Order: sequence, then C-alpha cells, then structure tokens
Amino acid sequence: MRIGILSYPMLFEREDGVQQQVRETIRALVRLGAQEGSGIAVELVNPYASRLEEFDLIHVFSATHGNQRLVDAAVEQGVPVVLTPLIAPGWNRASGTSARAADHRLGNLTSWNVQSGYAQTRRALQQASLIVALGDAEQHAIGAGFLIDSERVRVLPNGVNPALLAADGELFRKRTGMLGPFALMAGPISPYQNQLAMAQAMAALSLPLVLVGEAGERDQDYLRALRTVRGLTCLGALRQDEAMLASTYAAAALCIAPGDGQGTALALREALAAGCPMLIARDSPLSLAGAGFALARVGWNDSDAQQRAVLRLLVSPPPREQVRALVRGDSWERVARQLAACYTQLYEARQGALAS
Repeated sequence: MRIGILSYPMLFEREDGVQQQVRETIRALVRLGAQEGSGIAVELVNPYASRLEEFDLIHVFSATHGNQRLVDAAVEQGVPVVLTPLIAPGWNRASGTSARAADHRLGNLTSWNVQSGYAQTRRALQQASLIVALGDAEQHAIGAGFLIDSERVRVLPNGVNPALLAADGELFRKRTGMLGPFALMAGPISPYQNQLAMAQAMAALSLPLVLVGEAGERDQDYLRALRTVRGLTCLGALRQDEAMLASTYAAAALCIAPGDGQGTALALREALAAGCPMLIARDSPLSLAGAGFALARVGWNDSDAQQRAVLRLLVSPPPREQVRALVRGDSWERVARQLAACYTQLYEARQGALAS
C-alpha cells in the first residue's frame, strides 16, 4: 500500500508545530513500514515528479493554503484522501452560520467565481474520505462550524518527543548560567502571542521569563520593546538544537501558553512531556483527563489572577513525573499504528469497491 503525504509548498520554509507534526508523522510511518509484513510504504509527495493516481491513498495536512485543490484532484482520480485539517478550535455553530452567510453573499456578488477561505476549507472536509482531528475540541469545531458528520472524524492526538520525557535542566543551566526558577514561553514572537504583557507580569513577581522563538521582520519593534523588560531572556528558535530545547522545557518552573491560550496542541503537550506545569487561558481547548493539577486556568486579560496562579505553581509545584505521566503514552509510534489502521480500512474499502 503506497501512501503519499502532502501539504502546502511553503510548509517546510518555516519552523512551527505543523512542520514538526508532519515530519514526525512521516518518520514514524516510515519506521512502521520498515517492519516485516507491514505492507505500508510512505513518502512525501513531489508533485512535480509524481501523479496522485500512482498512490493508493494520500494524506493531506491542513485544509487551508489552497490544499482543497489537492483533495479535489485526488477525488477526481478516485484516490482516497485522509485529511488532517488543523481546524482552529474556536469555530462553533454561530461562527459557522455567519461564515456561510458571508460566503453566500460573496457568491452572489461575484457570480460564484470567487470562494471564501471558509468555503474552500468546508469543501476539503466534505470531499475527504476520512478526517483526523488532533483533539475533541477540534472534532467539535469541525462538526459545529463546518457541519461535518462526526462519524467521519477520528481523534488522534499528536505524539511527543521521547527525549522530553527523559530531559533534565542541566544543559540549559550550563549554557545560560540561570540556576533559579523561571517561566517559559515558546512560540513565534509577536503581539498576537501576548509575550510583552506576560513579561511585565512576571517582572512584577521578580520571576525571570525565557522566550523560545523568533520575531518576523514586521515584529522587530515588538521584540525591542520586549528586550527592555527586566528579567527577560530570548533564546531564539533553537531550530537545530533539540537537546537544548528539551532541557529548557525541563528546567522551567512553568510554561505559559502563548496568546489567548489556544497555542498548538503539540507545543502544549511537549511542555507536559518535560514535566512542566502550564498557565493557560480559562477557555483553552486543551483537555486531558486528570490534568487539573498541572494546568492553571485563568482569564487571559486578568494579570492579577495570572500572578496568583504563578505563585501557586512556584510554592506548590506538581511532581514532574506526575505531569509527564499525563502524556507518557502518547508516542509517535502509537500515532503511526493508528493512522496505518485508518489507511488499511480505506484501502480495503476501495479494493472491495473496485472488485464489485
């Protein structure tokens, strides 16, 4: 069974959670495919050298950035599609209704020659043979916001890097000289991520804040403003230094989810894998059974509540091994096995349809 992995062309021009998710998924599937009797061959599709009809199935990551055309093309050629759409958990019935109304008005104004992003995403969801959501919140958003039957959606959370489960803070302390507690924020540096407000809140507590991430060209002024805050350290993206990144997570007293707390599910799970408790928004979609002791939920604009929550985590930190236990079983190998079962189901259904 030949499986092709696809996403939008610019995906690998940046370092983010989606890129990491795609790479780790491919690696795990390749390792699974190398096992005797697996019957699975996985590759990243080069659209300039291969045709979709050469594959038994394709797996598309992201329902945006024009990827609906990949889904359309595969469906036209009779190739089953697994779609990991990466839908924002904020979609609900009300926002979906508004988006469909706006799309209808746009269609009337342009004689249906122009489609909104919402319409393109919904078409990709409708065309896919199977949809993979990363959590219950995304599954709910797909159903409520895009009116997709939940029976077509499988919930398969991301895996975590095993190095995080065994990491300690020694490398971080050796390189930075920081020996005391600190808070950590990981992600792109921009006003949308709220690092400046959090840096000021941590400075009021005399708690150092470490940032992992880079600022784009348009956000350089924001970065300069950040650097004026007392107790702030910027480590950059740590793109090619996984050991340092894991050690930074493990050394942190707590991790602060960026922006409004939505963040990427992968980044939040990685912090927990390093045993790091988290400060997240009260309405964050992150949901793990029994994780209340490791997740401090506060209003994202309530700096007083944020500071009180941070002090509680500093005074009574949860045991790191208990925090790690929340995600210890979430390996990329598990993800690969579950995806392989989905692939096999679709492949056998197609073979049966062709034979009949």
